[in-house]
Amino acid sequence: MPEQIQPFYTVHSDHCSLVLDCRSSGSNHDRHGPAILYWGPRLGAETTPEMLALMATRQEAQACMPEEAPIALSPELGAGFQGNAGIQFHRDGRQWASYSKIDSVTEDQNGALKIVSICLASEIKVTHRLALDKHSDVLTTTTELTNIGSQCLWVDQCNAPTIPVPMHYNKILGFAGRWGNEFQRQPVDRFMGTYLRENRSGRSSHDAFPGVILHTEQTNEGAGAAYGLHLGWSGNHQIRVEEQFVGRAYAQMGELFFPGELSLEPNQSYCSPTLYGVSSENGLSALSQSFHRYIRAKFRNSSRAEKPRPVHFNTWEAMYFDLSLERLCSLADKAAAVGAERFVLDDGWFKNRRSDSAGLGDWFVDKSIFPQGLSPLIDYVQAKGMEFGLWVEPEMVNPDSDLYRAHPDWILSAETGLGEVPLLLARNQLVLDLTRPEVQEYLFKCIDGLLSQNAISYLKWDMNRAVSQPGGTSQPGGTSQPSGAGGRAVPHYQTLALYQLLARIRDAHPTVEIESCASGGGRADLGILSHTDRIWTSDTNDALDRLRIQNGFSLFFPAEIMGAHVGPKDCHITGRSINMAMRAGVALFGHMGIEANLLTMEESEKAELTAGVALHKQHRQLIHRGDLVRLESAANENSFGMISGDREQGLFSYALLDSHANSAPGRLRFCGLNPEAQYKINIVWPLKPSSISKSILDVIDGAVISGDALANSGVQLPIMLPQSLLIFYLQKH
Repeated sequence: MPEQIQPFYTVHSDHCSLVLDCRSSGSNHDRHGPAILYWGPRLGAETTPEMLALMATRQEAQACMPEEAPIALSPELGAGFQGNAGIQFHRDGRQWASYSKIDSVTEDQNGALKIVSICLASEIKVTHRLALDKHSDVLTTTTELTNIGSQCLWVDQCNAPTIPVPMHYNKILGFAGRWGNEFQRQPVDRFMGTYLRENRSGRSSHDAFPGVILHTEQTNEGAGAAYGLHLGWSGNHQIRVEEQFVGRAYAQMGELFFPGELSLEPNQSYCSPTLYGVSSENGLSALSQSFHRYIRAKFRNSSRAEKPRPVHFNTWEAMYFDLSLERLCSLADKAAAVGAERFVLDDGWFKNRRSDSAGLGDWFVDKSIFPQGLSPLIDYVQAKGMEFGLWVEPEMVNPDSDLYRAHPDWILSAETGLGEVPLLLARNQLVLDLTRPEVQEYLFKCIDGLLSQNAISYLKWDMNRAVSQPGGTSQPGGTSQPSGAGGRAVPHYQTLALYQLLARIRDAHPTVEIESCASGGGRADLGILSHTDRIWTSDTNDALDRLRIQNGFSLFFPAEIMGAHVGPKDCHITGRSINMAMRAGVALFGHMGIEANLLTMEESEKAELTAGVALHKQHRQLIHRGDLVRLESAANENSFGMISGDREQGLFSYALLDSHANSAPGRLRFCGLNPEAQYKINIVWPLKPSSISKSILDVIDGAVISGDALANSGVQLPIMLPQSLLIFYLQKH
């Protein structure tokens, strides 16, 4: 092998180090199985990779191979790995067991590593790329598989690089959920065997968010070791955490392919989605802060980077499909009066759209509602000082639409050798085949026309059904799918085609912001965020549910990405009636919006909402740029803070969801502040804080207290009714 290949490669960020093991192995001294030897706190200059390798020396286990196959970046069947091989493929059932050997290792000026390995027996090339971002400490990794043979290579799996998991990281924090209840934490004790989450919905899903956190028994929000892993992919995926009987553990994430979905012709390649990872020694809040710093630095469109996120008003829960220009203008009056900065016209504006059963695909303004087009409404909205936004759902089509009647072949379906499987409708929708160039062109022309002819600054891009029959009918342009592949499963290509369409729209209209919505949080990941600006977190605006949803969301995404709206007093999903102070107090900690009927809202509620919007604007910079610190809370509580980078100010929220077991509550500890500084503490929400009897609310407002006392002793909480919330503002004195 070339002499320039070193046994170890080390890269550093501000707080972390990654050591890659590329040593020779076996009697023939071949360099195979590049593997992560260490990923954790930054190592000092006195610590060498040789020391780490020496301490990792393992012995032959009983009834096992003399030398264990490494947990390589892509563990291989040919190397004897008895877990899940990172890459799995075959050529008509043969050449399935690779044993790759390192061919080259290169490091760029930023320390990013590229490792190329080749297996001559199976005729494949595997390229791994790893980079450690200096300032955020986020690890990014990919695996690329290339067919260097002369025959077609069928690919069953090609996961992002495998992450060895320390044995004392014995807790798994996964994510479950459903529509209206996304991003729910699901803690599991790690066990001998396989923790596996799979998603086949054609989007990142409501029930299996593509992220997982592995941590120790002692880890909490403020302390302890953890790995956080997220797959930046908006389609089908799998998450695997396996503890082997020999006493090793690893994590793998990658695309989940349908049978026969992916094949590579000679010289063609497939690259896995990017795996984003954070190693933290300071708890889950510090882990989240790393992800947030990375997203803020890498996923902000330069043309909109410094623009404050405008407060939304969305028409959906005020009007549903019952639209008229007169009522919309009246709503715009009310929205501007409460402080909204963007007016978003939701569903129902286009041709023949009177319900969710017709019109999808016909993206032309309904002249029976808007005889002069959207311009009169847009002009009116802009005259009120607001931007204008529009709802679209381009990926779907109703059978009752002009588009479907003209092009019934433009949809995804499940075709068999004997004919097509009966089509499955969901929400009266079928899914357009975005891999077809003519579909891409039609959708681009429709959306480009809307954006070119109207002063639209924002698109709410929705996706209201899963992709359940993902069979394509044509060869996707620029992909590795072979010609003549009609009926083959195309979820991978459908996702890439969505990215392609979004990229084309953004190139043509770089100042237009786009929200990723999929019946709420069904498509939330860093793949879609590469092409969008905001994620609609959930279709429920129930403030109590939202606290749990937003808590899970915040583990990976910052507040300014999170769409959070003040809904009606009576939530249409849960039926729960929640006061305005609670609803506004929850929504103001995200990208705030309003989704309620202001025409019928009581004046007292509107006045309180106006004050909540003003409070959000007052602290918007802190909320959207600060460091999130989630506080340890009981099951019936929710508490967190947003703290400025210089630790001179903080905005903390405490919410009581349900009654306490005791007559009086405990204390709220304000973590994350400078312990040596003095802070003036003010209760800024609700407008009239109250408790059952005389309490700390009567004496604490305006007090000056040390950061040390605030964090370690804490403020006694008042006795409040359930569904109550307090917001504290602390400023260095």
